Amino acid sequence: MKIALINENSQAAKNSIVYNCLHTVAQKKGYEVYNYGMYGIENESQLTYVQNGLLAAILLNSKAVDFVVTGCGTGAGAMVALNSFPNVVCGFAAEPTDAYLFSQINGGNAISIPYAKGFGWGAELNLELLFTRLFDEPMGGGYPKERVIPEQRNARILNEVKNITHRDMLTILKEIDQDFLKETVAGEKFQTYFFENCQVQEIADYIKGIL
Repeated sequence: MKIALINENSQAAKNSIVYNCLHTVAQKKGYEVYNYGMYGIENESQLTYVQNGLLAAILLNSKAVDFVVTGCGTGAGAMVALNSFPNVVCGFAAEPTDAYLFSQINGGNAISIPYAKGFGWGAELNLELLFTRLFDEPMGGGYPKERVIPEQRNARILNEVKNITHRDMLTILKEIDQDFLKETVAGEKFQTYFFENCQVQEIADYIKGIL
């Protein structure tokens, strides 16, 4: 599994903490983590939680990654932003049980975490436990186990509804404010990580064209 980490500007200083916790868990599972920032360094390209949504959608729709870990101060803004895009199902998790139930019941491809609210003593421990439970079992396994069939059916129906209510990603990239798009993909590591892993050539070509 390829996992992207995306932090928005207000929580950029915590990027290394989140990355270290995520990497520790992912490494044990044999997963790869790509840190798209923000990194909390001087003069880096800014990412708002809205841009988190756009960047996550680009990565997931191009199959550059399989899962996105993001968040903001409360975790709510980033979750709403990600869910506004096609083929993105983002949950919210403040603690390990949230993460586990989302992974098993909803089987989504992104999680948003609060990095300001309640982020105090033991925050690193909570994050590591959260990521452990998030990736503990294959996504969509069901909880409780006897409800696996209706839960998988509901997740499939939700994806079908999103296909109807959302436009395709390439159309969105062409019609969204192009300056906003350029700012979103201007991160230090974006080109290195994205073009190496992107599996949808049309999206790669369009992004190349605007950079």
